[in-house]
Amino acid sequence: MAVRPLVSVVDDDESVRESLPDLLRELGFDVEAFASADAFLGSDAMARSRCLILDIAMPGMSGFELQSELARRNIPLPIIFITARQDEVVRQRALQQGAAACLFKPFSEPALLAALKAAIR
Repeated sequence: MAVRPLVSVVDDDESVRESLPDLLRELGFDVEAFASADAFLGSDAMARSRCLILDIAMPGMSGFELQSELARRNIPLPIIFITARQDEVVRQRALQQGAAACLFKPFSEPALLAALKAAIR
């Protein structure tokens, strides 16, 4: 049986944490979802994940702050940022800081799959 890559989802929006994992499983991935950056950092999923789908704006530690913390810990985890804020400046910042992609919610299944394929090579 083939090993399915683990994708971790970090988003404070419960509806995203419920719906996005279902889609990712249909696309052939294993998924773990977290309500906060701190919950992700405290889990063993950080070491097992092949990609992180990360909300930018969250209470507590933001997506950008989590990205910085992973870099500080020397954890080279590909990140796909997702955001409800339709802001090209934010998207450019995410990409300049090394994100594999930055998708605006709601995003299409093909856009997500393309971002995942680019992130997990």
